[in-house]
Amino acid sequence: MDAILRIILLFIMFVSFQLFSAQNACIVHEGHYDGKNVYIQNPFAGIGKEFCVTKVKVNGQYVSDQISSSAFEIDLKNLKLKIGDPVVVKIEHKTDCLPKVLGPEPITPKCTFRTKEIHIVNDTLKWTTTNEQGKMTFIIEQYRWNKWIKVGERIGTGINIENTYSCPVTAIAGLNKFRVKQVDYSGKPCISPEAAIESGKKEVRMIHDPSQGLIKFSDSTFYEVFDEYENMVKKGFSCSLDMTDLEKGKYWINYDSVTGKELNLNKIKAKKIKHGKNNIRRKSD
Repeated sequence: MDAILRIILLFIMFVSFQLFSAQNACIVHEGHYDGKNVYIQNPFAGIGKEFCVTKVKVNGQYVSDQISSSAFEIDLKNLKLKIGDPVVVKIEHKTDCLPKVLGPEPITPKCTFRTKEIHIVNDTLKWTTTNEQGKMTFIIEQYRWNKWIKVGERIGTGINIENTYSCPVTAIAGLNKFRVKQVDYSGKPCISPEAAIESGKKEVRMIHDPSQGLIKFSDSTFYEVFDEYENMVKKGFSCSLDMTDLEKGKYWINYDSVTGKELNLNKIKAKKIKHGKNNIRRKSD
């Protein structure tokens, strides 16, 4: 009986060792190199006097930095990275402890750009920046329907030199305003000055046939359609719009420079749609 118990105990110990040794954990930070290093706070593991971090990889390669200390530096400068290059830092550690990355900002791009110039030429928005500190997306926005609407994207170079970008845009009738912005890890956007131009385009006309559930525009235009619960149920860019898949009732449409024009779909067949709160900017009475 004692022999059987010893065998069972040995088996349990063996399985426990295998399960413990099979466990692993890691912390991954991704971003772009901006010339700074990364610092790690490295506590002791839960068992014994070993440190928590076991291995560190940068862009898939193990680093030779001294990790057997309570705090250490990952020297990114030795990896021959260029400003703006992508960086993936993988920190492997024991499962009963957790290292801490001190200031992840060095590899997390920040919006620091400054706009030297921004203007519109031949339906193209052009802007020039300086002081970029990492590759980030520029979001191009147009002001219409009483709010800023995203109309395009461009990837920034992330290099601190004078950079020039461009993006085609579609003007609406009357005053047009455009801008670019970036949003970093903090959630706070960096926004350029506005570029404004008065368009000579005629206002797009809308023809609505309630019996057919079809809307036609005199020219291709961006549009948004909201139901009475303020759900956005249609969105796009076209010269026509099929409304037959919507249920009966009142709707409001934004298109070209027109905001909150009322539609009535009481005469067409339709199917029900799900409701969820959205932001409609109706024209005030």
